Amino acid sequence: MREQVPFDKIADKIDLHLIRVLNTVLVERSVSRAAIRLGMYQPAVSAALKRLRTLAGDPILVRSGAGMVPTDAGLRMIEPSASILRAAGVLFSDARGFDPATAESTFRIAASDYLDPLFLPHLVAQIKSQAPRCRIEILPLSAQADYRTQLAQGLADIVIGNWSAPPDDLHMARLFGDEVVCLVAKNHPAVRRGWGKNADAWLQAEHIAPTALHPGAKGVIDEHLDTLGLQRNITVRSPHFGLMPAMVATSLLVMTTGRQYCERFEGVLPVKILPCPVAFPRMMYYQLWHERTHASASARWLRERVKSVAAALKKEKA
Repeated sequence: MREQVPFDKIADKIDLHLIRVLNTVLVERSVSRAAIRLGMYQPAVSAALKRLRTLAGDPILVRSGAGMVPTDAGLRMIEPSASILRAAGVLFSDARGFDPATAESTFRIAASDYLDPLFLPHLVAQIKSQAPRCRIEILPLSAQADYRTQLAQGLADIVIGNWSAPPDDLHMARLFGDEVVCLVAKNHPAVRRGWGKNADAWLQAEHIAPTALHPGAKGVIDEHLDTLGLQRNITVRSPHFGLMPAMVATSLLVMTTGRQYCERFEGVLPVKILPCPVAFPRMMYYQLWHERTHASASARWLRERVKSVAAALKKEKA
């Protein structure tokens, strides 16, 4: 009966070279072909296969006619061994550099849908065109999401959004600024008569605003109004910023946000952009990241793609 090594001692007896031999022998289904592919002498491959058989307690590869075939256990080893080799291939590659053409990284981007509606589609298109084997996960910025924790724990690589005062415990890069305007339905009374000579009519109108990221939190619009001692009449809150223009188009609601965002909906929906009667500072958008990924080659590449898309959309707007 073939000797079988106890499970808890197997890991101590396996090195990456042995995994490479295992995968190559199983894929080639031939010791001689595996030796050629590995650049090894055939007896060395046979010796490695003997070690693997002892560790597995299974023949792994058996004779079948003129050739060899994997056993059931051998078949189950093909994908795990390939996965280990892929992981080993990228283990130190990021420290050496990042080649988007061959990389198989996963980029996790937490982003607000307050962004220009074309921002994320353009970003995904650029990443996939330059790094076709990489995967992308878009994470929402919501009341349930703690983006600081996500960044610190590696659950997100970057966070993109707008803050009046970005967190000072994270790395930050400015993407673009935007003028604050109002979006209303084309038949809204303010289109005909304006907001008047003071801000009262605007403050008393029915406003729609995004749901707070956490209880008690305020967005940049209401934070600025607080500094002026003003408060608007918010009658609708929505966690779906991308749906808010459609809600505005069929109601008397007022949406106050960046011009670049609003302009994407003019001509698509029956809406009109009006100047805001209260003076606001420009709405600033940033990307944030943690010290954990500050020196990462792949994360730097991702941040450059974000900057590139932001610049392109800004130029397109101009």
